[in-house]
Amino acid sequence: MSMSRSSRAARGVFGTIALLSAAATAKSTTPLATSPGDLTPPVIKVIQAAGDTAPGLVFVGPKYTTATSGVQGPEIVDDKGRPVFFHALAGKNQAADFHVQTYRGEPVLTWSEGQGLGGVQTTPTVDYIVDRSYHVVAEVRAGNGLNADSHEFKLTKEGTALITVYHPVPYDLSPFGGPKDGTVVDGIVQEIDVATGRVLFEWHSLDHVSIDESEVAVPTDTSTQPFDYFHVNGISVNTDGNLVVSARETWTIYEIDRHTGAVRFRLGGKKSNFALGEGVAFAWQHDPEPVDANTIRIFDNEAAPAVLPASRVIWVHRDAASHTATLSRFIEHPDAISAPSQGNSQALPNGDTFVGFGQTGRFSEFNEAGDLVFDASVPDGYDTYRAYRKVWHARPDFPPTATATRNADGSVTVHAIWNGATDIARWIVVGGARSPQLWPVGSGDWNGLDTALTLHTNVKSVAVVAQDALGRIVGRSQPVAVE
Repeated sequence: MSMSRSSRAARGVFGTIALLSAAATAKSTTPLATSPGDLTPPVIKVIQAAGDTAPGLVFVGPKYTTATSGVQGPEIVDDKGRPVFFHALAGKNQAADFHVQTYRGEPVLTWSEGQGLGGVQTTPTVDYIVDRSYHVVAEVRAGNGLNADSHEFKLTKEGTALITVYHPVPYDLSPFGGPKDGTVVDGIVQEIDVATGRVLFEWHSLDHVSIDESEVAVPTDTSTQPFDYFHVNGISVNTDGNLVVSARETWTIYEIDRHTGAVRFRLGGKKSNFALGEGVAFAWQHDPEPVDANTIRIFDNEAAPAVLPASRVIWVHRDAASHTATLSRFIEHPDAISAPSQGNSQALPNGDTFVGFGQTGRFSEFNEAGDLVFDASVPDGYDTYRAYRKVWHARPDFPPTATATRNADGSVTVHAIWNGATDIARWIVVGGARSPQLWPVGSGDWNGLDTALTLHTNVKSVAVVAQDALGRIVGRSQPVAVE
């Protein structure tokens, strides 16, 4: 097929983009978010600018606390708080534990989506796995007729998922000072094969942990509110392959045999197998993370009600021979933040620790010396269950979107939008009297997933072209008329 010289020139500049866009539209599944109407993310406030931080983007799940308007959902931002990706959730749904994990050898985005944390969920909770083109590749739900809770969604190297369940059951609480016809929340751990949905392992707190281990007073009436004596809120895989489980209401970390369900040890609480050394005792804790065979990192809330003035991250070393536990290290925020609920900590490759302060909405990074090197927050009226810093490279297989409006002074404001594209450095605006005869008329640096560029031009049609840091063209929008 022959083409004119001008057609060849146009294809030489932008032909690669056209081919990429055509290939993208051939995929049949629906991406998470494509239209500008989806892109109204909560504004992240940077309190202390990033210093010598670890590489990566920041992952949060802003959700309502007192906010009465706006949106909630999983959000990725850079160190300046500029949004890279946002997925607005429908209705009252909230996202918890949003970050990057590995599934089938590939990095994926994951989050748990439901309408609350803890308590007995009456609406279905679904855990999502999303690939680097923002397509859902798997969904995980609780098995055996139960409904999942959003406290944990952890993928394992075996292709399984660890999740939590809160299940109310009738229970005689009279031996503990409660009602004979009481109701108790059974804290359940399930390990589910992601590919088939089959439950491979199920553990019930009531089979292994007595009511009297709880640090919460037994209520005299459970007719309207079941007694949540255990409150499972975190699961990890220990170095020996067994499960490490956190129970907020017993102030205890349990190691659970992954095959038999037997409790191998208790750390903390009323029946600890280890004598706690100075500074070790923790309360209302979250997110137990094994560091090595004998050390666990814990987000120690110490609040609701307060035991210590501030929440902290602690590293606890267990000595199996002496049955003692000692405090290896701890971090507190210089603002003495107290998180009444939620929270997590993450070890970063450069030795830093990233901390989510749960209900307060703050998230921070600390270096090895414990110094604060980054600090930020979700907006007032929101919190985020956990927060992470992760490396994530993604490119949606849907094209960018452009809008263009002529202003009163004759200039044109162009919005360049590509939700989730992580490696855009610059936008080129091409324009002309009509499509497809469009040529460069302006450019500007990427400034968030909705980048506004104001140009002085009389063009009637525009498109936006995305470039990476090496100047390579990686995407192009469809042309739109200047409104």
